[in-house]
Amino acid sequence: MTLKMAIIGFGKSANRYHLPYLKQRKSIQVKYIYNHRRHEKREANHAGMGITFTTDLDEVLNDDEVQLVTICTPADTHFDFAKQVLTHGKNVLVEKPFCKTATETKQLLELAQQRHLIAMPYQNRRFDSDYLTFKEVLKRGYVGEPLEIESHMDKYRPDDTVHTGDKINGTFYGLGIHMLDQMLALFGRPNAVAYDIRTIQNEKSTLDDYYQMDLHYGKLKVTVKTNPLVASPYPRFVLHGTNGSYLKYDIDQQENDLKLGIMPGDLNFGRDTPDKYGQVNYHNQNGDWITKQIPSLQGDYGRIYDSLCDSILNGKPKLVSDEETLLDIEILESGIQQPTPSVVRF
Repeated sequence: MTLKMAIIGFGKSANRYHLPYLKQRKSIQVKYIYNHRRHEKREANHAGMGITFTTDLDEVLNDDEVQLVTICTPADTHFDFAKQVLTHGKNVLVEKPFCKTATETKQLLELAQQRHLIAMPYQNRRFDSDYLTFKEVLKRGYVGEPLEIESHMDKYRPDDTVHTGDKINGTFYGLGIHMLDQMLALFGRPNAVAYDIRTIQNEKSTLDDYYQMDLHYGKLKVTVKTNPLVASPYPRFVLHGTNGSYLKYDIDQQENDLKLGIMPGDLNFGRDTPDKYGQVNYHNQNGDWITKQIPSLQGDYGRIYDSLCDSILNGKPKLVSDEETLLDIEILESGIQQPTPSVVRF
């Protein structure tokens, strides 16, 4: 059976993070792309997919063949579009962040439940190569009991522009949601979260460009952090445990390949080279210290759509549960509700 779907929005998100992967999936047909204006040159890049490009949202929402709608519009429009989609009886996948507030999130999730539909955030970075490999290191127990984890997505990108607007458009909501979701998917609800959310490049900006969250789980502390002014490479993941440590430099390569025009299905798409593999240093059962490289697993953002097909067509559980979706937003929202730094118990 083929799942027919539509996309609302036709910017970078749809063109870079969705359509290249959907082209590889024979079980899904993109029937429509709705945007408030046409982009003929951009549309030509997707010739052969049988997509109808339209500026009439009603055409999409009133088509009974469409079972799923993906929302790829600016963050502050997500709630309104998702509500319209659900009201018209269609499943919805929402680009991050799902919503700004826990109240909006609950409303959408409850509406979906009432109508026996799926509403889910597009947490594609659960299928980052670096994250999948990190999970495997934990699963194999190389480092014993995890005690301290650092997850970094730093860069060196000076920008003295004044950025203003709604907090949902800041780095904390925009990138923090991915890093937070990865850790919550592994460890669940923390006991407490310490926040440091700031603007460090231009004091006149009201949108943050720096954040650090410390998630406290008793003996385990998990730090997620982004700094826009890091000139020397820092590990993507740092893991210390009772039996050893694991370090991984550099991020998943899917986005870099997509920027270069290397597409899913191309040879070695998204793959790390051996010099980018992570390294574990651990104490084995014989008392010897072992150092070894851990080959990176293959990432694939399209696996979210594979999972959604299974959920919509076969009734399988959602990849991102309602509880996880709500917890993500609760923790983000709590971080911007009081002056920084702050600590919130959950």
